[in-house]
Amino acid sequence: MQKKRTWKQVDGVLLFDKPVGLSSNDALQKARRLFSAAKGGHTGTLDPLASGLLPLCFGEATKFSADLLDADKVYEATLQLGVTTDSGDAEGAVLATRPVTVGEADILAALPRFRGDILQVPPMHSALKKDGRPLYELARQGIEVERAARPVTIHALEVLSFTGESLSLRVSCSKGTYIRVLAADLGEALGCGAHLTALRRTGVGNLDLARGISLAALEALSEEERLAWLQPVDALLQSLPAVHLDGAGAQRFRHGNAVPLAGAAGKCRVYADGRLAGVGELGSDGQLWPKRLVQLLA
Repeated sequence: MQKKRTWKQVDGVLLFDKPVGLSSNDALQKARRLFSAAKGGHTGTLDPLASGLLPLCFGEATKFSADLLDADKVYEATLQLGVTTDSGDAEGAVLATRPVTVGEADILAALPRFRGDILQVPPMHSALKKDGRPLYELARQGIEVERAARPVTIHALEVLSFTGESLSLRVSCSKGTYIRVLAADLGEALGCGAHLTALRRTGVGNLDLARGISLAALEALSEEERLAWLQPVDALLQSLPAVHLDGAGAQRFRHGNAVPLAGAAGKCRVYADGRLAGVGELGSDGQLWPKRLVQLLA
C-alpha cells in the first residue's frame, strides 16, 4: 500500500527551470509533491513548448504570485528564417517557404524598428477570448477573427547567433509580448518569413534563471536539500521599496491597522521587527495602510 503523503507548511519561491513539453500546472504539481507543500501556485503560465524560468510559490508566497504577472520578461528565442507557419511556431502548418538571402547586417538593420513601444496583433493560436471562446479553439476549426493590435514594449533586442537560416535572439520585453508574433513580423521585415522553433525564458522581473534548478536535479535531492533551493517570500517583492517598523508600529501593522509614516506615496514591502509582515501602501494622508499580510516569517 502506498504511504499517504503528509502535506506541510512550506513558504518560499522556487526558481524552477521548466522543461519543454510540461505545462505550467504540471510543473507546479510535480514540484509541490517533491516539497510536500500544502499550498502552491505559479506566477503566470509558460507555454509547454517553452523552457526556462517558471517561479513557483509555496505557502505565504502564493499571496504575491499575481504581482509578477505584470513583470518584464527576458527570453532567448530561436527562429527559422524562410518558413512561415499558421501558428508562428514549429507546431503549426507551413504556409510558405521562401529563399533566405539576408545576412547578419540586414538583420541588425531591421531590429531597431522592433525596439521600444510597438504594436502587435495577437496570434489566433492564443488563449485570448472572442465571445467567451479561446482563439486557439477557433483556430483549430479553421476560423480566423479580427484582432486589435496591442501595445507592448521591447526593452532590448539583440542577436545571439546567426547561421544561415537559424537566428537566435535575446528579447527583454513587457508583459503581453508574443515572441511568436515578433518572430513572424521580423521575418516579414526581412522579406523571407520566419517562425519560432525554440523559446527559453531566462528572467522574470528581478528573478534570474541562473539561480534556478531543473526537475531532474530537484528529484535527485533529499527533501532537506530541496528546501535550500527556496528563495525567501520577499524575493517576489524586491521591486518595491522597503519599510521597517518596530515596537508599537510593527504590532499595529501586523494587526491590520494603519501606521503614521512619512514618505512617498505608493506600495512597499513592510518588515515588522526585522521580519516580513506583508505589503503596505503609503497614502497621501501620511498613513501606511496594510494591503496584504503574511504570517510572521523568519
